[in-house]
Amino acid sequence: MGEVYAEIVLKGPTGAKGMRLLVDTGSTFTWVHSSLLRDLGVRPLGRDSFETIENRDVTRRIGEAVVEHEGDARTTVVVFARPGDGEVLGLYALEGLGLEVDPRGRRLRKRARLLAM
Repeated sequence: MGEVYAEIVLKGPTGAKGMRLLVDTGSTFTWVHSSLLRDLGVRPLGRDSFETIENRDVTRRIGEAVVEHEGDARTTVVVFARPGDGEVLGLYALEGLGLEVDPRGRRLRKRARLLAM
């Protein structure tokens, strides 16, 4: 399967920014450079520990922002990425928006319905 990218708008209390992010279903949360999150007025709410793809343990600040894709918007958890960290759209945001990856079309598609239980 090739890489899948998503065109999203990330919104915070003081602004919004259109972005093209790599979709990473192996990442729980969405990672965005901390400078952009600060520019959008997103404030850290705490810290979490993560295991990276390189098998390293890192600690990063987390916060909440709104992610919009094709007119649908939901609140999601964002990680304050540091220099050298990638920017990705994670699984929590995908699930919240009711999206799934279409590997053949290399795109996101809306799920027919969400799981209730």
